[in-house]
Amino acid sequence: MTTSGRFEVAPHSCFACGELNAVGLRLVLHVEGDTCWTETTLASDFQGWEGITHGGIIATILDEVMGWALASADSWGYTARLTIDYRHPTPIGRRLRAEGSLVERRRRLLTTRARLVDAATGELLATADALYVAAPPDRKQELKDRYRFRLVRDGDTPSEAPKQMAGGPAAASGGAATPLRRPAEARDPAEPGEALP
Repeated sequence: MTTSGRFEVAPHSCFACGELNAVGLRLVLHVEGDTCWTETTLASDFQGWEGITHGGIIATILDEVMGWALASADSWGYTARLTIDYRHPTPIGRRLRAEGSLVERRRRLLTTRARLVDAATGELLATADALYVAAPPDRKQELKDRYRFRLVRDGDTPSEAPKQMAGGPAAASGGAATPLRRPAEARDPAEPGEALP
């Protein structure tokens, strides 16, 4: 994929990116070329040791950007193996940036790579490699139809945004998709998930 923009999907309850998950991360996911990225600032709800992000949360973020890097290349898959190197403790309350890319595709096996950095300083906090198993074509289409996945390209207005990706769901599959989630710092933590206007 040679474009950039933001992923939009129908409302869902994924812990990492679902707007319906009141206790989730609600990540907003973007694409640039073959890379999926997100930025977030984590609250103390996601800490392990005091002031430090729980390692499982870091794993979730890295898995999410790698998984969506597959979708940006019109591949959908399931995590089969995830390996993480924690380079430095990840402080709570800092702006973080995670990037994931599809590295290799061999039939139904997809290899990805990701990194997590401090968005302000560029300090490398964690890296990951993963292996995904591609969903069979019928399951891939079911997922696209259920989530009404689309990419809103940079510069598009909602009315100009494509109704589907190549090979994606029909426009009649349930209406317009909604953005994954507005950034955590832009909402009250107690309010239920709301779609961006």
